[in-house]
Amino acid sequence: MSKKIYTEQEIEILERNLNIKSVSSKSITYSSAFKIKAIEQSKTGMTSTVIFEEAGLPASLIGEGKAHQSLGRWKKSMAKQGQDGFLQETRGKGPGPIGSQGVSLEDKLAKANARIAYLEGNLTLVKKLELHERSVKNGTKAVLKTNERYTLINHIIREYQLKNMVKHLCEIAEVSRSGYYYWLKTEVNRMEKYENDWADYKLLYHVFLDKKKCGIEEIKMTLENEYNLVMNHKKIRRILRMNGIISPIRKAKPYRKIMKATQEHKTKKNLVNRHFDCGTPYKVLLTDITYLPYGNGQTAYLSAVKDGATGEIVAHHFSTSLKMGLVYQTLEKLPKVIQQDILETERYFHSDQGVHYTHPTFQKKVEEMGLTQSMSRRGNCWDNAPMESFFGHMKDIVLSEKQETLQDLWYAVEEYIEFYNHRRYQKKLKKMTPIAYRDHLLWAV
Repeated sequence: MSKKIYTEQEIEILERNLNIKSVSSKSITYSSAFKIKAIEQSKTGMTSTVIFEEAGLPASLIGEGKAHQSLGRWKKSMAKQGQDGFLQETRGKGPGPIGSQGVSLEDKLAKANARIAYLEGNLTLVKKLELHERSVKNGTKAVLKTNERYTLINHIIREYQLKNMVKHLCEIAEVSRSGYYYWLKTEVNRMEKYENDWADYKLLYHVFLDKKKCGIEEIKMTLENEYNLVMNHKKIRRILRMNGIISPIRKAKPYRKIMKATQEHKTKKNLVNRHFDCGTPYKVLLTDITYLPYGNGQTAYLSAVKDGATGEIVAHHFSTSLKMGLVYQTLEKLPKVIQQDILETERYFHSDQGVHYTHPTFQKKVEEMGLTQSMSRRGNCWDNAPMESFFGHMKDIVLSEKQETLQDLWYAVEEYIEFYNHRRYQKKLKKMTPIAYRDHLLWAV
């Protein structure tokens, strides 16, 4: 049977159960009373699964087969030692009623055990606070959350079975006793919140993976568009952060010097001047080339054309060669997707000042297509920012795992472009995908 590792959320839920004495990431210690009660219920014909579920300990929480395994072990212990075997395991057991004739040796021993448990409880609290570098006794600013302190206090009281120690532990943790009791009183509400958060987390994690490890805003738009569910972005961030789910953050590209144009190669003016979105599809077309490593130090290249208004990738070509054929074949695919019935006085084809785009043959082909060529200023990547942004996001996903073969790399690129055009919601596109926003604009024309 595999060893179950309990998450922080599962540990917090288990610690609230009165049948639990203590719990760690790898084990659960049940109370003596629950062990005896479980054995008695088993004698009446109840199965171990039912016994644990009625005690608030379903298999989905404690692990499959754990109930049957634990109950079997308790029965063997009961057969050998009887109930005393369970009772003797209880630490910090308080003294019995004190008679009028004084305190017996047994009572004194029980009091001493309670005192030891109390001191150990204090030490445990301080150690846990220092472990988190959030000690409340060293004079530094306390940053441990109040509910986390309440949790530690409650854990120590139950683990060591302390009585009348709440006030002292609250003073150590610098929290109010009334606040602690209110926290205990609202346990049911917190449990409901945890259950609701867990159900939401499963949906959010599914969207996170389905949308290629996207960010908070894209998850929010996906919920609204595909699930008809409105969820506050703060709640999404809180649930994902609580479960350690973080979307990848792209690092800024280092400065890359643009190749100097020769006398034969002519640069063009920056006619677009960062006005990428003119509100009309296919009026401003942006293009660039990026490299994609694969295999054992091999490199492939992707040339793509992006519509400035909708963000749609309208044409692209994938190749292992960086020769002029890469951009020529990209141009050949362009007329197949651009709508020719949109009346515009001028359309722009914008790029950087790379050697491919300053080549006279390329410039002639662009002119023959009825496009006016525009170029970014020298060494200024911001003048073609939407194209750079697309390549950056694409590489985050496509290169997140090493692509061993050219076929694998090509398939990953094609899959991402299809996803980007048809399934990636963007806030600036009125929470639509590029294709949906393109159709929206064309319908409005």
